[in-house]
Formats: sequence, C-alpha cells, structure tokens
Amino acid sequence: MKKSKFLQDFKAFAMKGNVVDMAVGVIIGGAFGKIVSSVVNDIIMPPLGLLIGGVNFKDLKLVLKPAVVENGEEIAAVTLNYGNFLQNIFDFLIIAFSIFLFIRVMTRLMNKKKEEAQAAPTPPPAPTKDQVLLTEIRDLLKKMNEQK
Repeated sequence: MKKSKFLQDFKAFAMKGNVVDMAVGVIIGGAFGKIVSSVVNDIIMPPLGLLIGGVNFKDLKLVLKPAVVENGEEIAAVTLNYGNFLQNIFDFLIIAFSIFLFIRVMTRLMNKKKEEAQAAPTPPPAPTKDQVLLTEIRDLLKKMNEQK
C-alpha cells in the first residue's frame, strides 16, 4: 500500500510541468555547452595561445613528481593540470556571458510587449441591444418617479 502511494506521488511529481521544463532545459543546456566548448577550444583558444607564444592551455601543468621507471614499469608523473582548469574557466565565462546576453534580449522583448499592451488599451465594447434597452427603461422609470 505504501509503495503504490509512493509511486503515485512520484508520478505526480515527475509529470508536473516544471520538472519536464527543467529536464528539457538540462538537455538543451548540455548541447549548448558542447557548442560553446567547441567555440572556445577550436576558435578562441588557438589565436589566444598564438598571442601568448603558441601555448596550448590544456598542456599547461606543474610537475609535482616526475615520471620514473622502476623494474621496467613506468610510473606516471604527478602533475597539477592548471591549464585544464583555465580552459574550464574560459568555457564557463563564455557560457555565462552567452546566457546573460540571451536573457537580456528576452527580457527586453518581454518588456516591449508589456509596454505595447499597456500603451494601447482596448476600448470597452459597445453596449448590446439588451443593455441599451435596459438603459432606456431605467431612464423612463426615473422620469416617471420624478414626475410623481
């Protein structure tokens, strides 16, 4: 009995519009992140690396312990890969700036629509035949009461 109530609650939660909207946003955000990463890695970073002397940011690292060969086996070097960290910071900044621009444009469009809606209020509808007739009856009754 508790499991079915649990499943019903979960189904109600999962089918809410906000959850579905959030899932779509996460999927689109992941795809957008890949596009931005490609722009950063393939278009922005090569000229930037060229400007600072042909350095590839992903290759920047600090060797804490060099690689060694012991008993015929190579033990990998211990490195602090700060270049990869810098690359991720550039990715984040570009994604954040792109989202900022998108939201700014959307906000301006929404505000413009609101201003247009407020600036041109629709005139009230013309009275119906029934309303005109009732108004005339009311006016006649007022005149009759005033004459008495």
